Amino acid sequence: MITYVSAGLLALLALSIPVGIVLFLLGFGVDQFYTNFPLSRALGNMVWSSSSSATLIAIPFFVLLGEVLVRSGVATRTYAALDSWVSWLPGGLVHANVATATMFSATSGSSVATAATVATVAMPQAEKLGYDPKLFSGAIAAGGTLGIMIPPSINLIVYGFLTQSSIPQLFLAGLIPGLGLALAFLAVTAILCTIWPELGGHRRVFPLLQMARALIDLIPILILFALIVGSIYRGWATPTEAAAVGVAGALLIALAFGGVSWTMMRESLLGTIKVTSMIMLIIIGASFLNFTLSSAGLGRELTAFLEGLGLSPIGFIMVVVLIYIVLGFFIETLSLMVVTIPIIVPMVLAQGYDVIWFGILMIVLIEMALITPPVGLNLYVVQGARKSGNLNEVMLGALPYCLTMLAMAFALIAFPDIALWLPSALN
Repeated sequence: MITYVSAGLLALLALSIPVGIVLFLLGFGVDQFYTNFPLSRALGNMVWSSSSSATLIAIPFFVLLGEVLVRSGVATRTYAALDSWVSWLPGGLVHANVATATMFSATSGSSVATAATVATVAMPQAEKLGYDPKLFSGAIAAGGTLGIMIPPSINLIVYGFLTQSSIPQLFLAGLIPGLGLALAFLAVTAILCTIWPELGGHRRVFPLLQMARALIDLIPILILFALIVGSIYRGWATPTEAAAVGVAGALLIALAFGGVSWTMMRESLLGTIKVTSMIMLIIIGASFLNFTLSSAGLGRELTAFLEGLGLSPIGFIMVVVLIYIVLGFFIETLSLMVVTIPIIVPMVLAQGYDVIWFGILMIVLIEMALITPPVGLNLYVVQGARKSGNLNEVMLGALPYCLTMLAMAFALIAFPDIALWLPSALN
């Protein structure tokens, strides 16, 4: 059955069938060939139960928040401000890519939206200033992955929903690893551009007065982050309510900068509908597939297989890491989460690991999947914003950052407190 599901998944994805539809088709296939009773009769119940949680309302709000910031021009102002502060480092404007992605990750909750935002704003600058296209575009793709780690994160909301774990605790746990990855990306960029200066283009130093004025354009994003995350941790709002507050804050910021118009609102709402519909289709399809797989006994088969290996807890978690790395090459990130969590997480908890800690480890591995071919979504998003070159350049440029994420995954395994210290301290 595992072979059927894996082969069927790869074959259907190769036909460019939407991921959500692929999950439904695989579920019907498992029902047809591996069960003795018609599970598909429960489809209506499954669709309702997997989409009726109030927690999921946060998803369209966070998507809308990012859409408003992008389409109102706030992203362009933020990028220009960070350019004036970090372009003196070895690598120049490449650091602005990572820094801008980090700031927008703290508001948008989506990696693809973050990568698309920064790519749209940054690519014209790369071509004008003569930057190496590989490292420049790779930094954008990698920086965009921070959108699902730094709170608020749509993927962490989905993980908390599926595992019935605390979303505020997950947000806290993701903060230090997320900021740590951002600093590591900056360090890797500086090291590479020190060894090979031609990769980084010209370093630029701006007048102090201009740098001070640029801070004005950073203040709204910082206030918005404090508003969203602070309201959750102070107990003033749930993640869903905080997302709604964030949308209101984003609209006020856009209004203050003169970026609100009927066209902007229309495009923001349409973009939100498209992205949210895609996410919900994947969640519902994966829930149906998980139901059929569980009924057909896949969970028991996989559990027996892993237990039969006789691994220690650390050996077990290393196998899980390997599974996610391999699956990440072929499966879209949200689908990978929703399909594997009901099977993998119970086994991880049985080995004595913390559910919050594993959520952060999984997100790091999911981040890697966003910049590894052939299904790395951020690679295609960044390539789509370029006017020349090929996808191989983006892949090559993202490789150093992918290795950095792998190092972070091993650091989390060796030192779990990287993720668990902040939730424990604030509790």
